[in-house]
Amino acid sequence: MEERLQKIISKSGIASRRAAEALIKEKRITINGTVVTELGIKVDAMRCTIAVDGRIIAQEEEHVYLLLNKPKAYLSTAKDDRGRRTVLDLVLGIALRIYPVGRLDYNTTGLLLLTNDGALTNGLLHPKQEVEKTYVATVKGRIDETALQRLRTGISLEDGVTAPAKVRMLERTNGLTKIEVIIHEGRNRQVRRMFAAVGCDVRALMRTNFAGLSLDGVKCGAYRLLTKGEVDRLRLLAGLLR
Repeated sequence: MEERLQKIISKSGIASRRAAEALIKEKRITINGTVVTELGIKVDAMRCTIAVDGRIIAQEEEHVYLLLNKPKAYLSTAKDDRGRRTVLDLVLGIALRIYPVGRLDYNTTGLLLLTNDGALTNGLLHPKQEVEKTYVATVKGRIDETALQRLRTGISLEDGVTAPAKVRMLERTNGLTKIEVIIHEGRNRQVRRMFAAVGCDVRALMRTNFAGLSLDGVKCGAYRLLTKGEVDRLRLLAGLLR
C-alpha cells in the first residue's frame, strides 16, 4: 500500500512529518538509492528501500489477522520439536510468519486468533484488559447449583483463586451436561481445572467466543481473515486505541 513518504518516515520514529519534509528538501533521503526531491511522493514501504543519510529505516511488517476454528489434536504453537501437528498446519497460503494469540489445550477446540501483531497480542492477553473468553464445557453427569455458584464466585487452585466467572447451564442430555463459562483470565488449563475442583469430569471443551468474536460461518479446521472493523475493535479492547 502506497503512503506519503513523510508519513512512512514518521511511523518509523526517525522524524516527525514536518521534520521529514525538511530532510527531503535537504536531499538526505533516498529510495532504492535514488535521492528524493519531491515532497508529495507516495511509495510502498514494503517494496522499497528507504534510507535517511544512508541509514536504511526499518519498516513495519505487514500485519495479518486470522480467526481459526481449531480441531482437537493440534498444538497451539508455531512449531513442535516432536513433530506433532500444530495449528499452523491448518493455515495455508499465508507467507508471513504468524503465531497464536494465547493457547488452547491439545484437545480443546474452537476459536483461536493468529497474527503477527505483537502489540495486539500482548494487549489482548494482558490481565488488566480483562478480555473475555467464552467456553462450552461438556461434563459427565449432573452438576448442581452449589458447584455452579462456586465457579461463579471463584475457585481456589494451586496458583491462586480464580476471578469470578459467568456461568450458566445450557442443557442436559444422555448423562452429560453442557455449561457455558465466561472468564477473562488466561491460566494454563484453567477451565478444566476449575471443573475438576468442583468434582466434574470435562469430556469436551470448546471456546466459542473471544474478545467479542464468534465462530459463526467458520467450520472446524477452517479459518477466515478478520475485517478492518474487527481488528479496530480488538485494538480498542487491547488498549491500543482511545
